Amino acid sequence: MNIGNKIKQLRQKAELTQEQLGTRLGVSAQSISKWETGITMPDISLLPLLSSELGVTIDEIFDLTAEQKLQRIERRLDIEAEFSDGVFDEYKSFLQNMLEEYDDKRTILSMLARLYHHRMEADARKVSKYARQAILMAPEIKDCQWMLQKAEGAVAWDWNCSNRTEVIEFYKKVIESDTVSPKTPLPYYHIIDNLIADRRTKEAAEYLEICKTLPAHKPFLITVYKAYIALAEYDAAKADEIMEAALNDFGDDSGFLFEKAQYHARKCEYGMAIEYYERSWKAEEDRKPRFTDALHSIATIYEILGDNSAALETYDRLILCLKSEWGYNDEDAAIAEAERQKKRIRG
Repeated sequence: MNIGNKIKQLRQKAELTQEQLGTRLGVSAQSISKWETGITMPDISLLPLLSSELGVTIDEIFDLTAEQKLQRIERRLDIEAEFSDGVFDEYKSFLQNMLEEYDDKRTILSMLARLYHHRMEADARKVSKYARQAILMAPEIKDCQWMLQKAEGAVAWDWNCSNRTEVIEFYKKVIESDTVSPKTPLPYYHIIDNLIADRRTKEAAEYLEICKTLPAHKPFLITVYKAYIALAEYDAAKADEIMEAALNDFGDDSGFLFEKAQYHARKCEYGMAIEYYERSWKAEEDRKPRFTDALHSIATIYEILGDNSAALETYDRLILCLKSEWGYNDEDAAIAEAERQKKRIRG
């Protein structure tokens, strides 16, 4: 069924004339007639009001299949920074219903998690905005400080707040219950990351030994993790030796070059970090579209160094990549966020 016929069917079901619907929408009866006969389409800005007046969701107007609705949700999660309460509730209800009807429940659960994460990020930006304003007005009052830790990942001084025991225990269960054949190394990477962050290096080394026996593991990551374990044990010289030796084995691998850049960034060796981020970026030249993590990191380092001009130039490179390699436009959330960062730096 085309959109025109769908609008006509829904209008008649709502017992509205073309003139009555047009009045409610602020358009002429002739416009409604043109929509229903397929001569023109309703302006996108009218769709929320049109769906409300007809008592259906926007997706129902377009008569989308379940697969098309999932693709639409995924696309909007990628390009929109925030959903209205109505859109969020619509998608939440649809996905919850799909859990009962759709064979691939993992996909639906993942989409629900993304939907809530999308709202969480939008809310976190508001938490950050208002908490920062309150702190600036009264830095001697502590009540908003912890909110930045929750919203932005700021450091939490208290060990009981900053340790990662719960997520470590969760990934232990993931590893124990894994029935994938051959076994995936991903939960091993996640548990090792968190163990190293909590300086539980002996346990991290034990999981690393198991991880390197898995067929799908990335050999360069085993070496990188050994260096981070050494760093967590306060042996920077040993960690440096491991990373430099690995350069002989993995120096052409863009993944390793990126990890080496991150290693130097974490040690505040910013010149080396930029060098290897750029090398990893260049190594991906023939594998477009490229992820922009390296450029994000370079821009952040330049800002730390006080070179705002270079930071802004790097964000311009990032935006160019998003447009030319990913096909994004100025309305997409990723570009809007990059422009927000540029505005913040200029300010």
